[in-house]
Amino acid sequence: MSPKTRRRFLQLTGLAAATAPLAIAQERRRRSYAEMIANDAPVAPAPLRPDPSTWSSSGITASWIGHATVLLDIDGKKIITDPVLFERIGIDMLGFFTLGPKRLVAPALTFDELPPIDLILLSHAHMDHLDIQTLRKFDRSIPVVVAQNTVDVIEDLAFQTVYELDWGEWANIGDIRVEAFEVKHFGWRYPWEEDRSRGNWNGRSYNAYLISRNGRHVVFGGDTAYHEKFTAIRDRGLDVDLAIMPIGAYDPWIRNHCNPEQALAMADQMAAKAVLPIHWSTFIQSEEPTHEPIERLRKAMDGRSAQLALAQVGGTWSSAVATASSPPAVIQETGGTR
Repeated sequence: MSPKTRRRFLQLTGLAAATAPLAIAQERRRRSYAEMIANDAPVAPAPLRPDPSTWSSSGITASWIGHATVLLDIDGKKIITDPVLFERIGIDMLGFFTLGPKRLVAPALTFDELPPIDLILLSHAHMDHLDIQTLRKFDRSIPVVVAQNTVDVIEDLAFQTVYELDWGEWANIGDIRVEAFEVKHFGWRYPWEEDRSRGNWNGRSYNAYLISRNGRHVVFGGDTAYHEKFTAIRDRGLDVDLAIMPIGAYDPWIRNHCNPEQALAMADQMAAKAVLPIHWSTFIQSEEPTHEPIERLRKAMDGRSAQLALAQVGGTWSSAVATASSPPAVIQETGGTR
């Protein structure tokens, strides 16, 4: 199979495999196609473990649980983004096993360790962002926000309140305001499905979200290649406290995933005070070395006013800590080691 054919196969299946990092040298080498397709190495424990019971109910606190899953607290309200908490993601084979990639690093919290959740945000229907087996564990009374033309993916779960938001639409969920933003990605869950990236407006969509409460604003970037649509947030004069931005899976998928420098440029578009990088080091989905994204992001942030919120799975960032200190390059991560 030629390299071009192999890349096309990975694009169409959406599958990428994972392997546990065994040494720094391994983590920094380029990944092979064999690792993307199949690997059964042990899953490493998360380096840090957050303790939401100690979080303040005032201000913003966020912890990276892994991949695109972030546990967010805004003045006491708990929000979780793209929850994926099992060892593997992919296609459920009649309940016997999951066909798809395996984690490099375990989630920083198990489902049973999560605090009560007030809102679930789902950016799009890809299996590494919308995981049915994880969603099945949540109480059905929790409100869920999904992208346009994707509500059918979760309809069998029978959540009581589901908001399907198109680009530019917003919903008030209690006193939390969620607005959907257009990004540059694609939305199909299976290759044969209709998708907006293919020119079908009624196909599956894909969102970023602006989350607002009590004058505080957080942007969840979802999954995206570089674009300049976040300038609309800055133009509205909003004060973005935290931008949760993807930084990995760009080599060779730069058409659908931004690189670290582009992620920072988009955070600059919205004048974000702090950047929380996601979508790297949890699964092998591309060829770049495991730690290349965060190393490039650190370098790109040199001399910038924005703060790097955290850089490890399980790390926790607090707006209170950020406000009380002069703006360092990296906020001190909290959480006990495993």
